[in-house]
Amino acid sequence: MIMDRVDLDYASHLEELDRRFVLHPFTVLADHQQGSPGIIVEGKGAVLRDSHGKEYIDAMAGLWCANVGYGRPELADCMKRQTEKLSYYHSFSGLGTDAPAVLSEKLIKMAPGRMSKVFFGNSGSDANDTQVKLVWYYNNLRGLPHKKKIISRRRGYHGVTVMSASLTGFDNLHKGFDLPLPMVRHVSPPYRLWEAEPGMSDEDFVRKLATELEQTILKEGPETVGAFIAEPVQGAGGVIVPPEGYFPAIQKILKHHDVLLIADEVISGFGRLGRNFGCEVLGIEPDLMTIAKGITSAYVPLSGCLVSERIWTVLVEGSAQYGAFGHGFTYSSHPVAAAVALENLALIERERLIKRATELGKYMRERLAEAFAGHPMLGELRGMGLVAAVEFVAENTGKPRAFAPQLKVAARIAKKAFALGVIVRALPAADTISFSPPFVTTTAQIDRCVETVRKAADEVKDELTRERQWQAA
Repeated sequence: MIMDRVDLDYASHLEELDRRFVLHPFTVLADHQQGSPGIIVEGKGAVLRDSHGKEYIDAMAGLWCANVGYGRPELADCMKRQTEKLSYYHSFSGLGTDAPAVLSEKLIKMAPGRMSKVFFGNSGSDANDTQVKLVWYYNNLRGLPHKKKIISRRRGYHGVTVMSASLTGFDNLHKGFDLPLPMVRHVSPPYRLWEAEPGMSDEDFVRKLATELEQTILKEGPETVGAFIAEPVQGAGGVIVPPEGYFPAIQKILKHHDVLLIADEVISGFGRLGRNFGCEVLGIEPDLMTIAKGITSAYVPLSGCLVSERIWTVLVEGSAQYGAFGHGFTYSSHPVAAAVALENLALIERERLIKRATELGKYMRERLAEAFAGHPMLGELRGMGLVAAVEFVAENTGKPRAFAPQLKVAARIAKKAFALGVIVRALPAADTISFSPPFVTTTAQIDRCVETVRKAADEVKDELTRERQWQAA
């Protein structure tokens, strides 16, 4: 697996090709024209290697998704077997293939609540797009053509298609793209550090958030609001863990106003929060569930929309009105992706990786708490399961104050950690560093990740002090 030698000329050639011909997502395009940060060419377990032979511990499992780690022969062999047997066939006009049928049964049995059917796609973005179409279709069939607005949360991340980017609660996904679409509304996230008043109890904070949601529904008109979408724990938004009682309070309001709940389990599903689904951990009873990422540990693209019996019954009755269900993708229910998902889920069960993720997550948060105790830039340490975040602030006594955005504190910390051989992620719209390592990461690797980020944070602190740039926004 690991390269025996490094061809430096070829490594430089790869970087040049990447710079000249690849349009990178979520990248400052002008900066990338000046040079590539690197080309990853190999991976094993939690370790990646670039084209120059440098190794990195991936403390983010790619983008929250390589849960069983890199280079698993079980999954490579599974792809080969399925491709040789049946590389592809579509699922249009009621035709099916074997692996998606078996996978669907498994997912319905795993899922919380009364889920009934699975619609397969290719990414979390297209799945959330599909969810909105299902909400609209469902309400049209019920004779409620105006019940189409979707309420999301600021700092929520739900994808980058035209609709899913509208649901995503970040300005940088809207500016320049003429988004969000006019039927989307955003309410506050359960983000204690910045949204709660000083001294506010969790109970009072939950009441504040629930009141805001209900007032938004009433202002728009309940007859116009179709669904509310939420991640159990907001991932890219800052690893925001809701206070106890948040989702029960939210669901009471949604049920009262006949508003569907879409649970976005793209990051949290399949063990990241210590159970099969985040809904189980946080007491969520969804009408629709979105899954992706961990279902295949990102070995091949696959997403899914889990549809509750309540909604499915209406969709079936709609055949008389609309005929064929007019939605689907060429690669829906792809047999290779489904076969890999089945093997990935079997591997997680066989190796008891959810239990391991729970134990490793506890260890990681303890190590982070030790490493950053008393740090002058520490705003908050938070997490659940095997996901955590450290947020840095300019002032952390009393009411915290954020660093001036132009200082890019978190981005500088992440860049220094990368140079030291650890990959973490600087999250948008705050100075937050996130950790979401593969379930197979070792405690020694966790130790190195924590120590490296602490070292990087100290270097940035010293730079800010030396340059007299330690300023709040």
